[in-house]
Amino acid sequence: MLKEHKLFRAFSTTLVLAFSVMLVACGNVKRDEFSAEMAAIRGEIAEGDEGVERRLGSRVDELENELTTFRAEVETALQDLEQNFDMQMERFQTALRFNAPVFFAFDESAIRPEDEESLNQFAGVVSEFFPTSLVTVEGFTDQIGSRDYNLKLGQERADAVKAYLVDQGLAPERLRSVSYGEDTRRLIVHGAVDQDSGLDNRRVVLVIDHTDATAGAQQVISGRSNEIGNN
Repeated sequence: MLKEHKLFRAFSTTLVLAFSVMLVACGNVKRDEFSAEMAAIRGEIAEGDEGVERRLGSRVDELENELTTFRAEVETALQDLEQNFDMQMERFQTALRFNAPVFFAFDESAIRPEDEESLNQFAGVVSEFFPTSLVTVEGFTDQIGSRDYNLKLGQERADAVKAYLVDQGLAPERLRSVSYGEDTRRLIVHGAVDQDSGLDNRRVVLVIDHTDATAGAQQVISGRSNEIGNN
């Protein structure tokens, strides 16, 4: 808005100076006539300024409405993940953490067919609303086995989910995978020492890192701002 306003003012000032020189060069222009002509030009400039402000003000209003709509769409998509796909979401200042319902068979890293749909939906939300954010896949295990072995197994599980998300269209450079193994600080079920009771611990957690809670919306603002600057 400021750019367009400055350009208009610069053009208007140049126009006034040029017209002044033209009138003076005529030599036979009376002072009253000159003043009247200048007043008319200034009036047109003022009307032009108001037109620019109205036009850009309208664009700003449209942008604000689109931003409000965008935020509502993000919230709807996140709520859908929580309610329809049982992804428990935690909000942080710079991240969204999803305790995804993606579990693994004992000593396995293959994704179960019944867990694919929730990953598909998650990939869709990231693609649409957080395309430039970093997504971290955290792999976990139960407490059966050695710590080193479980760190390795947790990494294999995280890598498997990362590869699956890439297959769903997410950019590999925007994905990373890490393992927490049997980290007791992150266990869902404590004291689970058999294959059946440890299922909830054999999982992945998905984290979307961003600069603030409306990271996706910032991309909309940027795109719309460029449109305004180019019009």
